[in-house]
Amino acid sequence: MSFFFLLVLVTLVFSTSGFIPEFILSQMEKAEQLAKLLIVANPRLRNPERPKTFANLFRSSDLSAGKDVLIALYAYESRADGDLSFRKGEIMYLLDQSNSDWWYVRHSKGGTGYVPRNFVAKQLTIESEEWYAGRIARNRAERLVLASNLPKGTFLIREREADTREYALTIRDSDDQRGGTVKHYKIKRLDGDGGFFITTRRTFATLRDLVSYYSEVADGLCCQLSFPAPRIAPTRPDLSHDTQQNWEIPRNQLQLKRKLGDGNFGDVWYGKWRGMVEVAIKTMKPGTMSPEAFLGEAQIMKQCDHPNLVKLYAVCTKEEPFYIITEYMANGSLLQYLRNEGNTLTLQALIDMCAQIANGMMYLEERKLVHRDLAARNVLVGDKISGVPVVKVADFGLARKLMEEDIYEARTGAKFPIKWTAPEAATCGNFTVKSDVWSYGILLYEIITKGQVPYPGMHNREVIEQVELGYRMPMPRSCPEQVYTEVMLKCWDKVPDRRPTFDHLFHFFDDYFVSSQPNYVPPSQS
Repeated sequence: MSFFFLLVLVTLVFSTSGFIPEFILSQMEKAEQLAKLLIVANPRLRNPERPKTFANLFRSSDLSAGKDVLIALYAYESRADGDLSFRKGEIMYLLDQSNSDWWYVRHSKGGTGYVPRNFVAKQLTIESEEWYAGRIARNRAERLVLASNLPKGTFLIREREADTREYALTIRDSDDQRGGTVKHYKIKRLDGDGGFFITTRRTFATLRDLVSYYSEVADGLCCQLSFPAPRIAPTRPDLSHDTQQNWEIPRNQLQLKRKLGDGNFGDVWYGKWRGMVEVAIKTMKPGTMSPEAFLGEAQIMKQCDHPNLVKLYAVCTKEEPFYIITEYMANGSLLQYLRNEGNTLTLQALIDMCAQIANGMMYLEERKLVHRDLAARNVLVGDKISGVPVVKVADFGLARKLMEEDIYEARTGAKFPIKWTAPEAATCGNFTVKSDVWSYGILLYEIITKGQVPYPGMHNREVIEQVELGYRMPMPRSCPEQVYTEVMLKCWDKVPDRRPTFDHLFHFFDDYFVSSQPNYVPPSQS
């Protein structure tokens, strides 16, 4: 024990000069690893509060000559020179954070390089905590705590979307045998000193203190906190740090493995970048558009970053056919997924997918981007979380940035998917965010009917004529009345400005199953 006291004393002396010798850093890291092993070996020490290890006695800025200490939230495998590989839980030191997506670091075990910003967090910050989920939708929080084989008391803390100054505590209130139930509690801030509370009878200086306390006693909550919900690794921001800016890549770095589908503009392939990273590769038919127009539209996609939008990684435009390289979604288009797997999906899963799509479209709406081809065939499906597939809006090939007048007028002779296109867009070529809302209503029909074709038995010309006369598709047999009357019919309002916003649509579906009960439960006063 005297060795540790000596190490503390020596470190404090050196830290006042802004320099800590490497051998002391290594001893501190060993002490931290020892503490983690003790926690694993002793279940009584397992609680969501970050262990008070030796290294954590010091501020991050003291650990590496004034540099912030980073902890890896997920594992990452480098795919290019200049990037750095690491495992979950490993320690790095921040050298340069001027790039918002890629930080330059030194690994505690040696070596320097770039790491994706969303895979790491500064030590001792809330983002470094296993139980912190960031700003995610309530539905996604529920899916994370309800994942299989997690115990009662599994929990996470997230930012509230309605008020970023407040947080929400999401707790699993049952085990797998009893079926999944979830409770949400508001975590409010104290005025002035910035403390936190769920109930005013007990306040906490930090969220860590709050988690530590409720891990010991329920004290009005549905149960004690037992286990932080496992986090799912985010989408990588780029193929590598280098391709963030240089996203015109040589096509010999791509291997086209399997054809996934085809369309009017080209084929879609499953492939790999440098033989390692799974990607989707969209090939554009020669003559479809000029390189300048192609790059302009790809630039729009590259700037979009949202968990419910397919991520664009790179392009190949030096020769035809042009390639668009995006993240790979394992379960293909939503249309085919609904037709093949629709009978396995519950109403709750369908509603959740409606919320996810609206969330992605809300992001485009906020940036005045119009999609122009929103349909189930242009939504892709990933893996499931607690029985609900992750879905992302794709195919921005027709997307346009709206000007101040918020209208995009299509070129003469342009072809549209009539059954999904708003009447003002189909007849006059005027596309707005509100015409996307109309298409979203048609997409809801596809989801509720498990992939049926809209306006069954009607050809395109008949659809245009009947819609102009006021015809709207009747409520599908399996559709909840509230979804039809409160959403679908309003999306199909003849007057574009009377149609709802995607912000409204997202919150409607995100809150759908709590409309008859409070979103957040007050703690028991007993």
